[in-house]
Amino acid sequence: MSSAESDPKRAFPGVKLAVVAVVLLAGAALLLRGVDPRALIERGLAMVRDAGPAAFFVAMALLPAAGVPILAFSLTAGPAFAGRIGMGWVVVFTLLAVTANFTLTYFLARRALRPLLEKLVVRLGYKLPQVAAGDATDLAILVRVTPGIPLSVQNYLLGLADVPFGKYFAVSAVVTWVYQTAFVLFGEALLHGRGKVAMIAGSLLIAAVTATHLVRKHYGKKKADAA
Repeated sequence: MSSAESDPKRAFPGVKLAVVAVVLLAGAALLLRGVDPRALIERGLAMVRDAGPAAFFVAMALLPAAGVPILAFSLTAGPAFAGRIGMGWVVVFTLLAVTANFTLTYFLARRALRPLLEKLVVRLGYKLPQVAAGDATDLAILVRVTPGIPLSVQNYLLGLADVPFGKYFAVSAVVTWVYQTAFVLFGEALLHGRGKVAMIAGSLLIAAVTATHLVRKHYGKKKADAA
């Protein structure tokens, strides 16, 4: 199994820094103009509530496949709908939506969008990971626990690498369900100042990040030993 290779001259880090800079500058400009961030958030949440939970969770299942960050949904779901349908159902519908999303994007990468995505990967200077049958689970775990890769990109990469769907689904479910549950709880607690829930969600995130680090360290050692 070989990991994806890239041209070090590619400008992705620069692009990411530029995006962060633009966001920070835009936020600073809004604050200087006297815009109340909390009021702005409340107006946005009111619009989401007016659309209703059905539209929201369908959008959560579909739009990340087009590049919309999944965090925009998971951090919003609790504040928008916990009071309406209950936090338990918010978590359930979030996990159903993210499961539908990583299933959809996998099959798009394996079938409908494969020729286009392969050309895009080559044009960007990357090589797709070549995975042997016995290494498919290892690759799925490594991609899922590598920080900084958006969920949709992970889905497409694993689909393009022809990781068997059963292994893909099992690894994806374990990793994404833990993270998405933590983000939903954290988003709701953060907006409403619920310290106990925020602490629980933060602890869950810390545990997930720690487990991710240990898994990456394990597979890094395993790869070094194999080499």
